[in-house]
Amino acid sequence: MTNDEIQKMEDKQVPHGRIDLIGCGRLGLRIGINLIQVHRGGPKIIGAFDGQKIDGGDIIFTLLGAESGKSKPEFLEQLCTHKEEFRKVVSYSDYITEDNLDLIEGDVVIIVIAGGNTIPTAAKIIKHAHERGAKTIGTAGIFGFGNENIEIKDISEYDDSNPAVEELRKEGITENHLVLTTNKLIRDNEPVTPYTLDEVAKIITINALKLLRDKYD
Repeated sequence: MTNDEIQKMEDKQVPHGRIDLIGCGRLGLRIGINLIQVHRGGPKIIGAFDGQKIDGGDIIFTLLGAESGKSKPEFLEQLCTHKEEFRKVVSYSDYITEDNLDLIEGDVVIIVIAGGNTIPTAAKIIKHAHERGAKTIGTAGIFGFGNENIEIKDISEYDDSNPAVEELRKEGITENHLVLTTNKLIRDNEPVTPYTLDEVAKIITINALKLLRDKYD
């Protein structure tokens, strides 16, 4: 293989496109850090959305040096020390609502929002993303001690046993949306451990990168 041939291949393996991360909590931060660290490809822009501020209970943030009261998306932006022409995080210190859906511009949209009934909001985000031609990934229960069998597949491939999946379907999300789950939900009275979050973040990152690659191949 000649140097010119190698150079052409290297020129193709540069960051391109945009991945939007809706939710920058314990799981979202892990995914964001994974995406920032990708070499030889990955997103050129990471859009980070969350209206929450860091507090003393956000241990993964404080371990990384975050100050209490700082915006979570802004902290992720701070962690991205690449030159802007290579990769940058664009932070939005707001929750996504029906009124600001237009802020979502990613080729791939990852939805990892938590707290209360987030499914109606997730459904609106997914519909907006699909209208733009974007690919979407979300979760449907990630509770568990850390040794669960994690599934990820299109929502159309699930049976009717997961109530979070069924709620999404009732909102009109029936296909073309990747759903990850441990098949453990809040009703199962199990914790969410850092081991589970690490593995979930890894799998979501892998699949988001594949979707981004497929869009630009």
